[in-house]
Amino acid sequence: MRTRHWSHPEKNIREIKRRNYMISVTEKAKERIIALRQEEGREPNNNIRVSVKGGGCSGLMYDLNFDDQVKPVDQIFEDKGIKILVDKKSLLYLLGTTLDFSDGLNGKGFQFVNPNASRTCGCGESFAV
Repeated sequence: MRTRHWSHPEKNIREIKRRNYMISVTEKAKERIIALRQEEGREPNNNIRVSVKGGGCSGLMYDLNFDDQVKPVDQIFEDKGIKILVDKKSLLYLLGTTLDFSDGLNGKGFQFVNPNASRTCGCGESFAV
């Protein structure tokens, strides 16, 4: 799959959403996010913040947290009732990504299925483009 490179992401947000390059959430991830929100006593306005940072064994790594603050540089995606906040810098690495959750015997928790990643590490928490 080819990676799309956007020269001016702020001018292309409508196009990104129109073409459905959004970040999506599986049903299992949705259920776990809701459960974690309740376990931690968080309000429903605590959205999921997904970002990409330098590090990990493949060069880039995912960061996933609850956040009730929307920043001016954030893009907001919503799937299955879950709001996902992404800063513009991370957006290009995450276009088309699906957030999943696995809790089986070999489950690793939250996993990112990222079509932009050229390689990932065994832990699933870092990637390269």
